[in-house]
Amino acid sequence: MNRVVVTGMGALTPIGHDVTAYRDALMEGVCGIAPITRFDTADSKYTLAAEVKDFDPSARLDKAVLRKTDRFTQYALWAAEEAMAQSGLTAEGAVDPDRFGVYFGSGIGGFETFCEEDKKLLEQGARKVSPQFISKMISNIAAGNLAIRYGAHGPCVAITTACATGTTAIGEAYRTLAGGYADAILCGGSEASITPLAVAGFANCMALTQSDDPNAASLPFDARRGGFVMGEGAGVLVLERAEHAIARGATILCEVVGYGSTCDAHHVTAPDPSARCSARAIKEAFGDRDLARETVYFNAHGTGTPMNDTTETTALKATFGEDGAKQIIVSSTKSMTGHMLGAAGAVEAIAAILALREGLVPPTINLREPDPACDLDYTPNTARQANVTLALSNSLGFGGHNACVAFARWEG
Repeated sequence: MNRVVVTGMGALTPIGHDVTAYRDALMEGVCGIAPITRFDTADSKYTLAAEVKDFDPSARLDKAVLRKTDRFTQYALWAAEEAMAQSGLTAEGAVDPDRFGVYFGSGIGGFETFCEEDKKLLEQGARKVSPQFISKMISNIAAGNLAIRYGAHGPCVAITTACATGTTAIGEAYRTLAGGYADAILCGGSEASITPLAVAGFANCMALTQSDDPNAASLPFDARRGGFVMGEGAGVLVLERAEHAIARGATILCEVVGYGSTCDAHHVTAPDPSARCSARAIKEAFGDRDLARETVYFNAHGTGTPMNDTTETTALKATFGEDGAKQIIVSSTKSMTGHMLGAAGAVEAIAAILALREGLVPPTINLREPDPACDLDYTPNTARQANVTLALSNSLGFGGHNACVAFARWEG
């Protein structure tokens, strides 16, 4: 079995357009939630989102690409450029194209394009629907565009596990590299679904908060929580076989040391409150390590929905025991970014890696009234110094998907 390392990271988020800006905002506790600007919410109870603001894709993408891609693909391409540049895989001969893959997904895909073209159909007729409608909208097309852009002729897998997509993509890429089926894989997730239809859909299944206060909206583990806030963006990692990265002199950011993937098989939207299967995913990622010898940071899924947060707390207790769970440092960065859906897991994996590398844990902001049922250490309101030796990033998704990935310092 091959060791697997991270050699590149790229992020586009509501609180920063690159990893450095994202990192600084995380540690400062910046809230990326604000009134929706994409459409008029005057007649809606749901007025907040975590949008990617001041985004100019033409700074990295040419007009032809912009014309042929949905926003979710543009987000993916933007973040991938940063990750690839950091990894050094863009250099001539850095990787065999036939051994270079893409594992990338989206929870929803080109929903903005879907809504635009449906409106054309209804108002102007079938002849006005764009011939590029399908190739802009389908969920695999971000992965396809990434492979085209970087000449990745190895496995190209488009993963959709709802809000666990980004984590699942990283984990499955890890397994592929560990098994020796590729040398390097570009992986992660993107999402751009802040549209009237998506907001209405999530709202009507009782998933969204009705708060109109950005600092009282995304409230993981807080007794006041009433639903999540939609976010958007992209997170991209470059994973490599350690031997391959060392041979080409790459800078290794950390090691991927575990991955767990399970399904509740319980309900289409609600997590299994017993947390049996979500705990098993965490256990598989943690492996056979000794908790007493580790300082663990756990980036929680932490959506701010009543059931998710209590279930995730239960899962940690089931994994590590009541006392062990209280030793772990937990936080939910969704308190700042909102819920980035298919992009969430990848962006949160980057937050976990940053905590591991820098010894600074991002906070759960606006945690003012702790829920008695959520009684762990959630790093309320202020970033904290900690000598993190193992970082876990956890995700759950509609359909019962559970995924958890573990990172450790590279020791050579």
